[in-house]
Amino acid sequence: MTTTKQSTFSATLRTTILMASLSGLLVVIGFLIGGGQTALLFLGMALLINFFSYFFSDKLALAMSGAKPIEESEAPRLYQIVRELTTRAELPMPRLYMIPQDQPNAFATGRSPKHSAVAVTRGITKLLSEDELRGVLAHELTHIRNRDILIQSVASSIGAAITYIAYMLLWFGDDDNSPLALVGQLATFILAPIAASIIQLAISRQREYAADAGGAEICGNPESLASALLRLEQGATAMPMQVNQAAEPLYIVKPFSAKGLAGLFSTHPPIEERVRRLRQMRPSL
Repeated sequence: MTTTKQSTFSATLRTTILMASLSGLLVVIGFLIGGGQTALLFLGMALLINFFSYFFSDKLALAMSGAKPIEESEAPRLYQIVRELTTRAELPMPRLYMIPQDQPNAFATGRSPKHSAVAVTRGITKLLSEDELRGVLAHELTHIRNRDILIQSVASSIGAAITYIAYMLLWFGDDDNSPLALVGQLATFILAPIAASIIQLAISRQREYAADAGGAEICGNPESLASALLRLEQGATAMPMQVNQAAEPLYIVKPFSAKGLAGLFSTHPPIEERVRRLRQMRPSL
């Protein structure tokens, strides 16, 4: 097993554990609220979220971003690059979309390689060199190969459900007005969303590192992706893009700057660390 495959397998294993933790947290909250029956109800809720995410997450992501289908006659070089990369990665050709935004960015979506799409902003096709664009597209194809978007969509949906339930519990909890009951409700309101957010962040960051490694392997040049990430970060800082919070984790770089304390809770790993890991791959490739 190659180093990249080992890294991808390790990230997948960690993500599976984190996803189980997130679903388990939802069930535990249900048990604390109303015992076994409520826990079973919340388990059904998690399954329903998984079903919705599986079939509709791609349509929702594309709609939220304002992405429009792009024909090969409109972007022949983009199609050629993606076709070359999918051949190397042994993947079917995804649908291609253009986002009418000047900020350079991109994301992939879809429940499986056969039902996938890659969306790029108008700005990314103008800013990046062809080699850098190849690195970005290879990164997105790795997300498709690993089914990362489905995982992230489920994590985001369950996390949102936990936050909403904790809020409802605080304001519409039981009628026990004792100090201990109030403390318990406050603790659930504060700690449950924090725990859900930490798990979501861990899932998102692990998938980004794995996609960087896989993308470097597909395009054959880690430096292309490393250079692209640095330029994309500069573009995001210079041209912040307003996006729906639910779609923000999908993009290859955070669509708006996250410095200081906000950076600690970013869905994306630090660009410096991503670049460092990519440049360590150069001798092996």
